[in-house]
Amino acid sequence: MAAQPWTVVTVTYHSAETLRRCWRGPKPYEWLVVDNASTDDSAAVAEELGARVIRLPENVGFARANNVALREAAGEYVLFANPDLEVRPDGLHALARHLDGHGGLVAPQLLGTDGLPQANGRGFPYATAKLGNRKVWPLSRLHASYRVVTAPGDTRYVAWVMGAAVAGRTVDVAALGGWNERFFLYYEDHELGLRAWRRDLPVAVLGDVRWTHHWARATNSARWSRAHTLELRSARTFFGMFPEFLVGLPRPARRHQRAASLVGTAVPSGADTTGR
Repeated sequence: MAAQPWTVVTVTYHSAETLRRCWRGPKPYEWLVVDNASTDDSAAVAEELGARVIRLPENVGFARANNVALREAAGEYVLFANPDLEVRPDGLHALARHLDGHGGLVAPQLLGTDGLPQANGRGFPYATAKLGNRKVWPLSRLHASYRVVTAPGDTRYVAWVMGAAVAGRTVDVAALGGWNERFFLYYEDHELGLRAWRRDLPVAVLGDVRWTHHWARATNSARWSRAHTLELRSARTFFGMFPEFLVGLPRPARRHQRAASLVGTAVPSGADTTGR
């Protein structure tokens, strides 16, 4: 039996009910689930739904768990997909066509359960843009272009895409070094996108692929939680690596010039932007 062209990787942690809601139906792809020592029946549910499950003895975080699966991926293409994402297999063909023509990383346009687009594509992650994204005025106006939404027929370059859905050629993602394990949770997707651009691998959101994302971000609550602590810790790590995004509203630093020339613009149809 020929190997499937796609490997889909899902990291679970107390995700049993979410898996039951979002992952029913046929899976014409290799599905690898890495379970971060859940105490519910996430691993068993994933197996019932058709996954090959890798059970970890402890919670190693999102980035490291993704890398565990990346080393096992047999597909030509790899998609990192959260447990709360509804993957529609027909969209994988369009993502593969984009990767064949442009390389780099690509994401579908995510939709909320209400059918409205989620801004899973983002511009440069200035600290002020992060505050603007939380509706802090006037930063919300100054960084109006930070949130990128694509319409059907539209594909746009972005600085980074949310880790809920990120796809690439398996060989390219492996050559990038996979996910940065300095991050336990949060900001690893920011760093992955910027690192891809610096390796001449463009990052884009494909508007013709539109998948539902049952997003319930833990840090949206005003009540302080462990999620807030993890996000703050990751923010310190990220801005320590990229101090040019920490203060003010500067133009992108020299090492981001290529991304700056393309982020927010439409991806030309059929063009090869990989630099290969």
